[in-house]
Amino acid sequence: MTMDKQTNKPFNLDIEKIASQSVQQLKDRFPEIYQQLNSEQQQELKQIFGLSDFVYRQLLRNPQWIANILEELHEDCLSEFYRSRLLRQLDEVKDDADAKRIIRLFRQRQMVTIAWRDFLGYCTTEQSLYDLSKLAEATIIGTRDWLYKGLCGLYGTPVNVKGEAQPLMIMGMGKLGGGELNFSSDVDLIFAYPEAGETVGGRKTRDNQEFFTRMGQKLISLLDQVTIDGFAYRVDMRLRPYGESGPLVCSYSALEHYYQVQGREWERYAMIKARVLGPFCQHKRELKELLRPFKYRRYIDYTAIDSLRKMKRMINQEVRRRQLDNNIKLGAGGIREAEFIVQNFQLIHGGRQPDLRKPNLLLALENVFHHGFIGFNDKVELKAGYLYLRRVENLLQAIDDQQTQTLPDNDLNWQRLTWAMDEDSPNSLQQKIIEHMENIHKHFQACIGETQQEEDSCDWAEQIWHEQELEVAERLAQKQGIEASELLTKVFSWRADILKKPIGPKGRDALDKLMVYLIAELCQQSKSALAFSAIALVLNRVIGRTTYLDLLCENPGARNQLILLCQASPWIGEQLAKFPMLLDELIDPAQLYQITKLDDYQQELRQYCLRIPEDDLELQMETLRQFKLSHQLRIAAADITGLLDVDEVSEHLTRLAETLIKQVVQYAWYQTTLRHGLPQHLGINETGFAVVGYGKLGGRELGYGSDLDLVFLHNCQDKSCVTTGEKQIESTRFYAKLAQRIIHLFSTRTSSGELYEVDMRLRPSGASGLLVSEINRFGEYQQQAKTWEHQALVRARMIDGSHDLYKQFEGYRQSVLTMFRDQAQLKAEIDAMRSKMMAHLLSASSEQFDLKHSRGGIVDIEFMTQYWVLAFSHQYPELAKYSDNMRVLKTLIKLELLTKLEAKLLLEGYQYYRKAGHYSALMGLSTIVELNTEIEKYAEFVTESYQRIVKGE
Repeated sequence: MTMDKQTNKPFNLDIEKIASQSVQQLKDRFPEIYQQLNSEQQQELKQIFGLSDFVYRQLLRNPQWIANILEELHEDCLSEFYRSRLLRQLDEVKDDADAKRIIRLFRQRQMVTIAWRDFLGYCTTEQSLYDLSKLAEATIIGTRDWLYKGLCGLYGTPVNVKGEAQPLMIMGMGKLGGGELNFSSDVDLIFAYPEAGETVGGRKTRDNQEFFTRMGQKLISLLDQVTIDGFAYRVDMRLRPYGESGPLVCSYSALEHYYQVQGREWERYAMIKARVLGPFCQHKRELKELLRPFKYRRYIDYTAIDSLRKMKRMINQEVRRRQLDNNIKLGAGGIREAEFIVQNFQLIHGGRQPDLRKPNLLLALENVFHHGFIGFNDKVELKAGYLYLRRVENLLQAIDDQQTQTLPDNDLNWQRLTWAMDEDSPNSLQQKIIEHMENIHKHFQACIGETQQEEDSCDWAEQIWHEQELEVAERLAQKQGIEASELLTKVFSWRADILKKPIGPKGRDALDKLMVYLIAELCQQSKSALAFSAIALVLNRVIGRTTYLDLLCENPGARNQLILLCQASPWIGEQLAKFPMLLDELIDPAQLYQITKLDDYQQELRQYCLRIPEDDLELQMETLRQFKLSHQLRIAAADITGLLDVDEVSEHLTRLAETLIKQVVQYAWYQTTLRHGLPQHLGINETGFAVVGYGKLGGRELGYGSDLDLVFLHNCQDKSCVTTGEKQIESTRFYAKLAQRIIHLFSTRTSSGELYEVDMRLRPSGASGLLVSEINRFGEYQQQAKTWEHQALVRARMIDGSHDLYKQFEGYRQSVLTMFRDQAQLKAEIDAMRSKMMAHLLSASSEQFDLKHSRGGIVDIEFMTQYWVLAFSHQYPELAKYSDNMRVLKTLIKLELLTKLEAKLLLEGYQYYRKAGHYSALMGLSTIVELNTEIEKYAEFVTESYQRIVKGE
């Protein structure tokens, strides 16, 4: 919120009277100071005296501050020198009493400047909150440093067992931690020290715990004790482990043990805003990392929602008990609800999205929006409402340095707020506050409000779930007009097994709640038993992780998608069961069915990987697998709902694989060059390395669960060439290690499975050949290769590599595919390979049809296509251009090597088989299916074509 400086706006009569009286007192007592001010400065002084009793009192006691404050009002970096200024003032102080006086006067001096700037519009709300936070931090850390120096001189320096000095680390909690402290706030602190040990250099040794406890007590006294000069900050230590009954200071190990074993849900919320105060150091980084696992779960954590609701209900009870009417912090739509909305997303998603781990609310809100968890208009409303209420809160407290969030009960302070907020009247200010609070409360209800489902509508389903007799449960369903015998039989059988598992009372409550919803919703589906069979697999996997049960309880939309997807595809159910993190994808149906554009996969993955450190191999592999699984689920969801046809499904699955291959190569290249340097023959930005895809990848026809047929090539011809790193190796060995690293990245099984199964058997000389081939040797090998290898080359294309390597590879591929061949010999060799495949791979009975291997199936069409390419490309080079069957068949029509009718039936048959294959995969079925008239029609035509074209019959 940008403010305009308000120096000419008139006061109302009440404020004018107070302002005039206050200025007159200053003039009477300190006429020489007042006379030094010009007319504009005198006017400003009158305005701030009229608006803030706190400023008036402080300047009447310390009029010498006025001239310097007037100079500081326009400074942009007001808070940058707080700590150094305080330390200079404390430098020669030896006495606690003098230190308290200096600390208090320092705080009050700076607070007067901040209040002046805030009331008269010299700064934005964000700047004011930031300056208040930096002042508190500088005061706390400056006091700590002064005190530590003195105590070390008195008692010796606390050290660990290695003799390393141990500091007192201070965590700022709440708004101090978030860098958004309000004017008269307490400071919530937690004290810690890194390691146990004893003091050295004193008259007698003291345990570190004793030293830091005494230091903590004195620090609180220096800040909190009320003296003739007032106090610096009210210090609240109740957020420390065990609260008021716990030790004042903890070692890092004690802190870690507490949060691992006893940390409660409300403490996780508190810890979101925890920030270690003071300059950066290794101890600060260690403490931050120690607390991160407690705050942020590695999975998406929906248990946070229910905990937040409970916290909000407790706050509401407190508001009612203390009659906190008109409270802009704790009331409905107040500052706390705005904080809860953002913290909710932080706790749920912060384990997976590091940029959400911001203690500052506004920074976190921007990233919540960036990840798509809220819309743009929601973000704008929340930010505007939050900043408006924070400014009102700040001004309200700066009137008299009172810790309050309750709106005024007198007209004078309403008039003061109205003037400072630049509103026309108290009524218009009140209306503005109400509008902002209503907006915040609306978003709070939408985000984490109580579920809107009518509980009584599920009473019958609850009775069914808790009923012990299946027959009684069936009758209860029949009373609702539902026939669900098959479903309930499965549910009861599953329940008997699952309830034997030790899932704990919390898990049992979550399961009971979820199953009532699921039974009620499944009973409305036609294939409820089929859907539940798949859902049961999912529940079996997540039964011990209540966060996922809570996710499904809290999100009716996610439950609905789970039912629809499991009903349509048991394979999707299996994927959800194997990788429960995919349940997160069900939350937003619009996003689930919004397929990434083909050209956007690369950019999306790049953004996905930006936050991963280059040296974190485990996280890299996990991220790639999660990216694949989530996008594969979206493709499957679009497939079963008819949003994509069979070609589009394969195109998306292929583009997804290509994108991941390129990223894997990039990671492997970085890791290998980090160890060995670059091969010497390379120019700038060159890798000299290429990945060639064969089979379904090369033919752009990947299906669900397809493996990747890959061949690796390099362009280093000089065998004596070595790498440039400290651990030099021959460049050919470098490329072999690169290939091994790529395969490792693909095949290593993490919690999200393996990325892809990689098949390297199509490389020159097969399994006995080199893992990476020099491209010229590859070209020479292909000239002499067998016919089946040339068939494989028809479906080959480069996936990743430089333009020069691409040109070389395509040159060799074209050269081989366009060679003249004896057609009789070619037919015989292709048919021999086909017969060999049928003998080894075909297992369908006479009443069944193997979509791939049966006579008249996919392989026959592929072999015919490969025959046409190998037989006629010497005559028609354009036949060798494409690696996919569809475009080869269409090229044959153009060349009139195939009639339109023949091509039409082959294309239709090929599409039908592939679609049936995709369907079988989604249904978790074999590609061996029962014969039907459609299959018989296409199989008969394909068989006849194959006999005529390949066998020459």
